[in-house]
Amino acid sequence: MKKLLLLLLSGLSLGISAQGTLDDYNRAYGMRSRFGNDKVLNSSIEPHWLGKSHSFWYIHRNAEKGSNDYLLVNADKGTSKPLFDATKLAKLLSKETKQQVKADKLDLQRLRVSEKGDTLWFASSGKNWIYLINKGKLTAEAAQPSPFGRGNFRGSQQPQRHWMEVDDEKGGNEVPSPDGKWVAFIRDANVWVRPARGGNARALSIDGTLANYYSSWLRWSPDSRYVAANKIRPVAEKRYVYYVESSPADQSQPKLHKQEYAKPGDDLMQKTPCLFEVETGRAIIPSTELFTNQYDLNGPTWNEDSHAVRFEFNARGHQVYRLLELSAETGKVRTLAEETSDKYVNYPRLWNRFLKDGKRFIWSSERDGWQHLYLYDRATGKPINQITKGEWYVRQVLHVDEENEVIYFTANGVHAAPYGAASGEDPYFIHYYRIRFDGSDMTDLTPTEGHHRAVFSNDYAYLIDTWSTVAEAPQTVLRSAKDGSVVKELEKADISKLLEAGWKAPEVFVAPGRDGKTNMWGIIARPTNFDPTKKYPIVEYIYQGPGDQYVPKSFQAFNYYMTPLAELGFIVVMVDGMGTSFRSREFENICCRNLKDAGIPDHIAWIKAAAEKYPYMDIDRVGIYGCSAGGQESLTATLFYPEFYKCCYSACGCHDNRMDKIWWNELWLGYPIGEQYKEGSNVENAHLLQRPLMLVVGELDDNVDPASTMQVANALIKANKDFELVVIPGAHHTVGEAFGEHKRYDFFVRHLLGVAPPAWTEVKN
Repeated sequence: MKKLLLLLLSGLSLGISAQGTLDDYNRAYGMRSRFGNDKVLNSSIEPHWLGKSHSFWYIHRNAEKGSNDYLLVNADKGTSKPLFDATKLAKLLSKETKQQVKADKLDLQRLRVSEKGDTLWFASSGKNWIYLINKGKLTAEAAQPSPFGRGNFRGSQQPQRHWMEVDDEKGGNEVPSPDGKWVAFIRDANVWVRPARGGNARALSIDGTLANYYSSWLRWSPDSRYVAANKIRPVAEKRYVYYVESSPADQSQPKLHKQEYAKPGDDLMQKTPCLFEVETGRAIIPSTELFTNQYDLNGPTWNEDSHAVRFEFNARGHQVYRLLELSAETGKVRTLAEETSDKYVNYPRLWNRFLKDGKRFIWSSERDGWQHLYLYDRATGKPINQITKGEWYVRQVLHVDEENEVIYFTANGVHAAPYGAASGEDPYFIHYYRIRFDGSDMTDLTPTEGHHRAVFSNDYAYLIDTWSTVAEAPQTVLRSAKDGSVVKELEKADISKLLEAGWKAPEVFVAPGRDGKTNMWGIIARPTNFDPTKKYPIVEYIYQGPGDQYVPKSFQAFNYYMTPLAELGFIVVMVDGMGTSFRSREFENICCRNLKDAGIPDHIAWIKAAAEKYPYMDIDRVGIYGCSAGGQESLTATLFYPEFYKCCYSACGCHDNRMDKIWWNELWLGYPIGEQYKEGSNVENAHLLQRPLMLVVGELDDNVDPASTMQVANALIKANKDFELVVIPGAHHTVGEAFGEHKRYDFFVRHLLGVAPPAWTEVKN
């Protein structure tokens, strides 16, 4: 009776009906299968170029037959044909397996094709097969060669280093010289060599100690005259994070886990590149004035002429980054390229390529406020010219054709309206380009409006281009890599089954942010049974931070973070505010020493603009949730803007940046640790909580220290604040897993819809 009364009262007071019901829950949980990948055909082909030829094969999903068609395309002729005779292969498989195999139902797993296109390797009916197409010969193999080679990849038995663990560079193998005459190795923390064919070993260094040792990453000069090694002063005491696994599957008692985990302000390894002349024993130990107070030192790498090594120095605090060269002849260190900033040098974006002429190199930089490429003179360390320029971002260099002096790269924002203008293509859409070293003849190889993903032929004569938007299904064409012209249309995604299942595309919405002029780009998701006469609460999914942009740009049939939640009776939104990347340095630099900002003023302005356009969006009932950085930001938004955000679900948040990983936080918040870390701490500001809050954390979170969440909980308890705490046993970095997902649904239904959620036993999840 009480539940019924609550439902009636909430329906009357909010002017809504039938939201957050059992039917809504069941539809929400059914959407993953309802809008699954099987409902979209040919959304993304996987082309495979055959060696250096201009032919490639791919699989076409035939909607009418429900079959896989294996096609071979000749790019020069713009023609396609079957890769093999499906009827013939089906008969051979039927004979060998003693099972009926239909030609229109062939499903060749792990298919590989020889460079000549005359041999297939695949798995079928529990066996590995080799098929000689021209001879029509099918034989079973004992084992199928791995297309991945022998490298250390996911699934191998070789141990994997956790990404937070620093390589101490000890215990390496012996390293032979290029001419085969010498072997270099580490003994007793020093560099040693011995003749490869036998003879006495001798030390090239004698000053290595346990507290200042030589790295086992030994690098020979190409002429075998020198050995290079970093002398390392290790961290005196490493920091570790400890986790208690409460419910391990293999034993009844808890387990204690220990993980190396450097945090902001911690001591870091320091390196000095040193060179040793093998014949004479001469040691070249450089002055360190150009690379002191290191965050990191990458290298050394030998020049092809063996006269010098180069290495990259990242200063602690990330305001100076240098590409340096150490002469093997003089021992002097000089600067080849340098980046400086009073805010931060975004070092993960830096890229360089030394050209074979030995005289020039290409360098990337954000020095003019945008990510661009520069051609440098190696002798002077000065730019020859800026290759790319404009109010847009180079995203990735794909290929450097030195013979023709052409660069192939991706970029976003080229087709966008001028910065701050009110129209133009989505500035985040990625396109593919080519440009000459001198900056001339820049060509968009993927000119169709949309977010592009391309695969080039091995000689970069052709590219297979797939593009889409969040609302427009993918299309794929074969293009010339000379001018981007279409050679052949390949596929257009078939979403008819998706539409039949009731799928509705999210809406791209654009509105100014806090300054009233700079457009923010986001998306709006509505339930499939959307009724514009109803009022809908708003839930924002937030993941906002420097280093990337996060709002989806390509087609998605199912968005885990938005689609099912909207189905419960919400309008779910997501937006990239200031502080995110790939608009300009000015746009991103809002975050500098100010992660507390989190772009939230832009988010609020954008949501208000959407609600003004769409009156069914209830601006008085806005909730927010996120995980990781989004977990931090969702709680920050609720603490500092309680008049706007009425409830918050926060998962695995890095709530105090002093508690989180060193690289993320020192890059954006700076070094040494200052008040900016304290000002943005959700622990320090927990007493401001006025709204309903659910904190979620995985007990084995190896990305963000779980203690960060627990310290927020402790601060809330001390401040006499009511909140919910959900700890997921055995979970790592998570938005909540299945249990937390259901808790999240109930949380927003209860606090934004004002109704009691259905019993869990009734929900088909």
